Amino acid sequence: MADDTVLEDLPYDELRDRAFAVAEEKHDYGFFVDLFNHTPAMLDASTEGGDLGAISGSLVETIRAARQVFSSESVGDLEPLFRARFATYIREKSA
Repeated sequence: MADDTVLEDLPYDELRDRAFAVAEEKHDYGFFVDLFNHTPAMLDASTEGGDLGAISGSLVETIRAARQVFSSESVGDLEPLFRARFATYIREKSA
């Protein structure tokens, strides 16, 4: 990473945007699929025998949807989990 910013000290939305930018640059569609698979709605559907189906659409559409689903207003009590995931992802992929 180019600067000495402690990722965990960044505002949530900035940290999310940095992680999304890294994933977009690397065309890492799997990062977004993994995030979506860890949302409460997806977990509820899978435990009730529902079919999660496949996330489809372009990477740009997926990122747009992820920005809404993973906004600071939307994640609630799961913010620390996603904050840790975003920081870890940035460190792993930016090394």
